[in-house]
Amino acid sequence: MRELELLAPARDYQIGIAAIDCGADAVYIAGPQFGARQAAGNDVDDIRRLCEYAHKFGARIFVTLNTILYDDELEAAYRQMLAVQEAGADAVIVQDMAIIEMAKKGIGNLKEDIRIPLHASTQCAIRTPEQARFLESLGFSRLILERELSLEQISAIREAVSCELEFFVHGALCVCYSGQCYLSEKIAGRSANRGACIQACRSRYDLIDASGKVIVRDKALLSLKDYNLRNRIADLAEAGISSFKIEGRLKNASYVKNVVRDYSIALDELIEKRPQDYFRGSFGKVFGGFTPDTRKTFNRGYTELFIDGKRGRWAAMDAAKSMGEEIGTVTALNRDKSVLTLRFTAGNITLANGDGFSFVAKDGTVEGFRGDVCSGNTIKCKSTQSLFTGAKIYRNISAAFEKELERQGCTREIPATVFIGCVKDNGLWRVDATAISEDGRTATVSIDAGDQTAVNYGRMMEMITGQMRKSTGMFRFFIGEINAPEELPFMSASTINSIRRALAEKLEAMPCNKRDLLVRELRVGCEKRCVMEGPHQKISYKQNVSNHISEGVYKAAGADTTEKAYELTHKDGAELMRTKYCIRYELGLCPIHQKAKDSGPLFLLNNGQRFALHFDCRNCEMTVND
Repeated sequence: MRELELLAPARDYQIGIAAIDCGADAVYIAGPQFGARQAAGNDVDDIRRLCEYAHKFGARIFVTLNTILYDDELEAAYRQMLAVQEAGADAVIVQDMAIIEMAKKGIGNLKEDIRIPLHASTQCAIRTPEQARFLESLGFSRLILERELSLEQISAIREAVSCELEFFVHGALCVCYSGQCYLSEKIAGRSANRGACIQACRSRYDLIDASGKVIVRDKALLSLKDYNLRNRIADLAEAGISSFKIEGRLKNASYVKNVVRDYSIALDELIEKRPQDYFRGSFGKVFGGFTPDTRKTFNRGYTELFIDGKRGRWAAMDAAKSMGEEIGTVTALNRDKSVLTLRFTAGNITLANGDGFSFVAKDGTVEGFRGDVCSGNTIKCKSTQSLFTGAKIYRNISAAFEKELERQGCTREIPATVFIGCVKDNGLWRVDATAISEDGRTATVSIDAGDQTAVNYGRMMEMITGQMRKSTGMFRFFIGEINAPEELPFMSASTINSIRRALAEKLEAMPCNKRDLLVRELRVGCEKRCVMEGPHQKISYKQNVSNHISEGVYKAAGADTTEKAYELTHKDGAELMRTKYCIRYELGLCPIHQKAKDSGPLFLLNNGQRFALHFDCRNCEMTVND
């Protein structure tokens, strides 16, 4: 059997708690520094609080430390790793190879005991078996794979390594291979590898040919739809994925709750079908709450990208923002002072006052408005001058759904089975109750129940069963057996409730029994020799070497050249990004797949800057070049 884990994002402590309550087996969150999202930092005390809550359910907390590091930051990064380890974190997510080297050997006079497992971040752009073997040989217990992989490629990596594999299944997609995008640094001096990405892939560009002719004007030509692999969970598990990761450390609580709940249900459905093969990575069941619907959550439209090894239409170039659900086309506008009334072709979506709407204006920009009064196929709102007859209208905020998320909170509880025995000795009753939780904790409570025997055996049995089958604290109790074949003591409801509360207190005082964690240990004593294979021996600026320790790791692995990171050199003529996405294919201009006439050299224009597009048709990849 293999453990499957749903891994949720958290911008802060509160969202992390919400993710666990909605069914996450693990949460990833940034520490105070060195996370790949500068706007999502958290202090160590909050991480400690989140760890304490998660560990009640056997869930785990992973802390991102996944920027590249400069020499004067190494000691601070090492101290942060120690701090989050002491706070109870279960793993650290890493991009810079200096981290794993420091975990083994320390830095300077700091040589503390680093026990926390290290996961190789998606920023390491892991997309070949050779890269995977190298990173495993360094000691990483988990590899977070590149998003643009197919099931076949994932299976090949699974065959090559024995460590855990993690894969993104939902959320925003970087168009570039992760960790190797330098467009933000080139345009604005803000490095994606330092957590300061400006999201240049969501910017608007003109596409021109060598003569300067504009082929496409003012579109988000590098913007992809969002990932949605909910229906491919079984395929990914079969290919060897153990951790299913949701993107979104900058997303709000409603996004995280909705998506986590949806994917948790999907994992439960898979395990219910194949209980002999898989089990969840944490304990507890989610009770109550809302009905998830990812169509009502921020998205740019959904895609399964390259999961089947086939090229498709992946772009969200008309609107790099969340458009939402299409509800119809504007058929009439009535402007009355500051109030606008619009009618649209009615679909099967019921609107509510306060819903949010979006549309694409005639100049190509995405604009939005709130519906003050929504009835049938009519919306009244504040006057919006750029709205026009014929515009497609989308609902990107469902007021009713957001209220449901707030009102119908999920409750996570650990099931516990209770066995009750009733013994009468010398005219006095003794009741022994033993509870065994889902994770194997056992607690026993014994009480003297006096000398009264229940007159109505059936009614007393119903009362004991009814009062014991309730939730207390973090446990939901179920009756396993009541051993009293002929008589029962008479007990009040308050007496039975006190037994249940005492069992809950005893169980909660015990630590949750964790799953087998051997695979997650930091592999400091790895027997494999850390060697870079074949063409990977010659490394470039794409390995993001920005400090002397990382440089030493690659040299020790046999790399014949160590180029410094792009952020340090701003290498002229550099390949700023490489991607499976292809603008030519998206526009029907591919000479290979679509038999189109070769358009010749193509360029992207953005605010006076021009970037050359190269098409590596042999590998079916596109590059954006300086």
